[in-house]
Amino acid sequence: MANQETLYGGQAVIEGVMFGGKKVTVTAIRRKDNSIDYYQEIKKEPKWVQPLKKMPFVRGIVALVYAAANGSRHLNFASERYDVDPSEDKQVNDSETGKLTLILGVALAGVLSLILGKLIFTVVPAVLASLLFDELVPVLFLNNLLEGLIKVTLLVGYILAISQTPIIKRLFQYHGAEHKVINAYEAGVDLTVENVQRFSTLHYRCGSSFMIFTVLVGVLIYSLPIFDYDTIWERVYLRILLLPVVIGVSYETLQFTNKLRDIPVLQYLGYPGLWLQKLTTRQPDDQQVEVAIASFNKMREADNQLEQKTELASTG
Repeated sequence: MANQETLYGGQAVIEGVMFGGKKVTVTAIRRKDNSIDYYQEIKKEPKWVQPLKKMPFVRGIVALVYAAANGSRHLNFASERYDVDPSEDKQVNDSETGKLTLILGVALAGVLSLILGKLIFTVVPAVLASLLFDELVPVLFLNNLLEGLIKVTLLVGYILAISQTPIIKRLFQYHGAEHKVINAYEAGVDLTVENVQRFSTLHYRCGSSFMIFTVLVGVLIYSLPIFDYDTIWERVYLRILLLPVVIGVSYETLQFTNKLRDIPVLQYLGYPGLWLQKLTTRQPDDQQVEVAIASFNKMREADNQLEQKTELASTG
């Protein structure tokens, strides 16, 4: 029986996996001595963020910014710790100064990187499409469709290029391990390495699916008659202005396709994202799946403990 009480999500990091729960995020990584190390953070959000996370079309933008800030801290932990010999742990910890400043700096860098990446990925295809096709293809929808094809080409080319490096290949394996664990959990089976390995490396709610939906949704939104343009600069300006709209609608589309994934015919709506995931995930080995399971179990355990403390505090 499928387990749908909570929709958990995760992220691959260097030599490990991060999972987010209701109240905590946990990363587990494989160390040089083959042990598993953990990094855990309690979710702390300003009160004004809570209502925004419940608002359709706005919640997607909030989720994306939060994921970039939170994920960057976990990526930083993994990149700094996975290849450090455990005997050096005390020395590393003793040298840490200004930890709060460092955490905030890493989070800010993650958000700025997200914004810069989105702008580049939005502006460059728009400029190329205008230079190549504005005179040849005056029909707005077809022109925007070509812009979308340029985006997909750049995206796929970038993924294929970075996937040739050993570290990214292993990152994609951990990405596959993350999906396998989520799929196994949602199917309601015991999280053993043998059970988890039977499941797919693809998942409907993946961020890779989100990327492809931003392309498809963007083509439709940009093609509305009210967003016609006369110059290349107007085109670029409109793309930047509409970026939050595209992100918000794409997020809702992603959630919608996830709800339809078990319905015949309608399940195919999520296939474009799954096709892209075939590039961003790889089959993990048993040790990588073991790390992903450890991260997920640690997150669930910490989540349950915090919920129990909250309940005791409210009744006491």
